[in-house]
Amino acid sequence: MGLNETPSANRIHIGFFGRRNAGKSSLVNAVTSQELSVVSDVPGTTTDPVFKSMELLPLGPVMIIDTAGLDDEGELGELRVKKTNQVLNKTDIAVLVVSATEGLSDFDRDLVKKFEKKQIPYIVAYNKSDMSVTDHSNEEVDSIYVSAKTCENINRLKERLGELAAAEDTKLRLVGDMLTPSDIAVLVVPIDSAAPKGRLILPQQQTIRDILEANATVVVIKEDKIGETLGALNKKPAMVITDSQAFERVAKDTPDDIPLTSFSILMARFKGFLETAVKGAAAISRLKDGDTVLISEGCTHHRQCEDIGTVKLPKWLKEYTKKELVIKTSSGTDFPEDLSEYSLVIHCGGCMLNEREMKYRMQCAVDAGVPFTNYGTAIAQMHGILKRSLELFPELQKEVE
Repeated sequence: MGLNETPSANRIHIGFFGRRNAGKSSLVNAVTSQELSVVSDVPGTTTDPVFKSMELLPLGPVMIIDTAGLDDEGELGELRVKKTNQVLNKTDIAVLVVSATEGLSDFDRDLVKKFEKKQIPYIVAYNKSDMSVTDHSNEEVDSIYVSAKTCENINRLKERLGELAAAEDTKLRLVGDMLTPSDIAVLVVPIDSAAPKGRLILPQQQTIRDILEANATVVVIKEDKIGETLGALNKKPAMVITDSQAFERVAKDTPDDIPLTSFSILMARFKGFLETAVKGAAAISRLKDGDTVLISEGCTHHRQCEDIGTVKLPKWLKEYTKKELVIKTSSGTDFPEDLSEYSLVIHCGGCMLNEREMKYRMQCAVDAGVPFTNYGTAIAQMHGILKRSLELFPELQKEVE
């Protein structure tokens, strides 16, 4: 996979924050060596957050985010600040840009508290150092003096960002760490009508890549080829991985001595919330008449007539529970912060969201005392095959009701 093909969710998200006219956009342009953001002496020039996928040495593929000033004013300013706050939920590393001629304000200190509350690694960049002789080094924050105008310490700032990224790298894998070079993994991939023509959906692409990086063998088939393929292989595969929607059929055709799981379950593991998803799926059985369920997707796409989030899941939920449920949906960044009205949240696999944003959404549910699961885990639960789908994770099988 080339650099430009690296999924956004797999890139380190670096957000630049601060007050209006602290020089955020100028610093972004200096760090990236590109004119990514419009620069002006007028405070508040940056309105909506600006996202740019690129390579930034020594970090590699990153997502640079330039935000509006968090001290923006007025009704429109409040909307801009809200969007900037949403960026915090997906930020892996934060750069707080402060004017070196002014130093940290109470507003900046409040931002630092937000970073620390959300456990976001950060660095304070005192910009416009060419215009200041003031020493702010006694501030109790990790900081560096830079100048977007003269490029003083810009390379050192990038090195510091690389150090923060290395400390954050958890080396999470989809499945490759469970395979040896001699293993065969069979992937069952229905041709999804919602996927762009000529392409597999992202979790399938990522799983194939991860298996190949483990030097294992991957066999990709459609759902009607499982029996034929297993019979033709000269050795038993280490596992079968299927799309959630074909889980029931594939389970019938896969011998009990071959571990079976789904792309969605592996994605929950990759995003760090599989245990929460398994426990959340158990709550489906406890839903009552009148309960409200949120079905949320991390991306936006054209809805098909048999769309899983708005058509299939609501149908399966009502058939499984035999209850009159209220179903609400959300997509993209439109994820409610207050989840208190819901009895369950069923989220997509999150392939378009980075690990931090998925954990943020999960934490919103945990804080509200609302069970949280994902599509594949919920589907497996409702089709009575969740325990089987967790054979690769025996410690979680005991959570299945």
